Amino acid sequence: MLLTAIRRLLAHAFPIFVAQLASIGMMVVDTAVLGHVSSLDLAAVAIGGGIHVAVVFALAGVLQAVGPVVAQLHGARRDGEVAGVLQQGFWLALLLALPGMLFLHYPGAVLDLSSMDGAVEAKVRDYLALLAWGLPALLCYRTFHAFCNALGKPRVLMSIGLAALGLHAVLAWGLALAGWLGAPMGVAGCAWSNVIIDWLACFAAAAWLGLGPLGRYRPFAAWQRPRWRRWRELLRLGVPMGLSNFIEITSFTLIALFTASLGATVVAGHRIVANLSALTYMLPLALAIATMATVGQAIGARDWALVRLNVRAGLLLAALLSTLAGLALWLAAEPLVAVYTDDPAVRQVAVGLVIYVAVYQFFDAVQTIAGHVLRACRVTFVPMLVQMLCFWGVGLLGGAWLCFRWSPPLGVAGFWLAAAFGLLLAAALLLPLMRRALRALESAS
Repeated sequence: MLLTAIRRLLAHAFPIFVAQLASIGMMVVDTAVLGHVSSLDLAAVAIGGGIHVAVVFALAGVLQAVGPVVAQLHGARRDGEVAGVLQQGFWLALLLALPGMLFLHYPGAVLDLSSMDGAVEAKVRDYLALLAWGLPALLCYRTFHAFCNALGKPRVLMSIGLAALGLHAVLAWGLALAGWLGAPMGVAGCAWSNVIIDWLACFAAAAWLGLGPLGRYRPFAAWQRPRWRRWRELLRLGVPMGLSNFIEITSFTLIALFTASLGATVVAGHRIVANLSALTYMLPLALAIATMATVGQAIGARDWALVRLNVRAGLLLAALLSTLAGLALWLAAEPLVAVYTDDPAVRQVAVGLVIYVAVYQFFDAVQTIAGHVLRACRVTFVPMLVQMLCFWGVGLLGGAWLCFRWSPPLGVAGFWLAAAFGLLLAAALLLPLMRRALRALESAS
């Protein structure tokens, strides 16, 4: 039975993995294109891209609450209610987009934390202001993303993601590097490409909802006005999820801000390794999202044997595949870094940091699966506190101490070493919490 569960989980996770890889691939395209423009543009996308990702993941994390709610309704055979959850998710996405756009237009509160070069800061501000116009579409698409995953229908996400990546690669190259609109636009060209892709993906998702196989759930029929009762449920689950995403993302992206004083070369090298880290993280994340959906459906059906089976399959797969991914990353560090930049100084920084990413893959995978199983159980607040301790306390504060205060200072490597310890601690704390939550649900049923 375990092998059957593993096969089903892989079949569910693979399209999610490809879709997530395509999403991260858009950031990789920006980094690869701008690495051939200038180190200033590359540093700007490292800082600006990190801020944008933190905002998007925080707000989209709130909307991910649609996933466990829909999964449990589907498992309990209450499919007539899932369209209402999706519609409330769309309303919430539009509401959350407003403060997100405002922040991206006025990011001074974050940028003032770092004494970066004035030319880099100007490029960062322009980049974020442009990306703000794609945020409503992006958040609506992430709501659609959570809905499809919860119902076990992720293949459309793979198709849209791959199409978006291919189009972005062409647009970003043409606008940022080739100068299709006159002079090469650099980082602004990549921003315009992202905005265009965000809206096209949103329209494609809406068309598929109306015309595809999920049309049987009547997602656009009997459209509901905003309902506080459903919003309260989504916010109770989603706000801690969004904060967890924000904590996890910023524990890596803020490194670019904190190390900006070390120079554009260090920031650019960190950006490359952050990209590689994000790419390898897509594997356990895809498995975790698939595990959350299958466990959520099994909880809705009150099938506790199936719950335990799916949890074991998720943990086993994530641990095995992430270990293999870490080994491959370590062995192929130099050729991978060479894809991103021609600058030998940036390459040296990046290759020196890759070993940390390779080492912590196992612990990252385990804590990710445990965290998503807890989301399926609708337990989100305590995991958020655990991640705050591990990622901000150990990762960022500990990393800053190692980077600047340790004797001799470890530089940017101090942050990556502290991140590895933080992930180890997160896995050690979330696993027993997951077991207790599952036992509590089973005993209460």
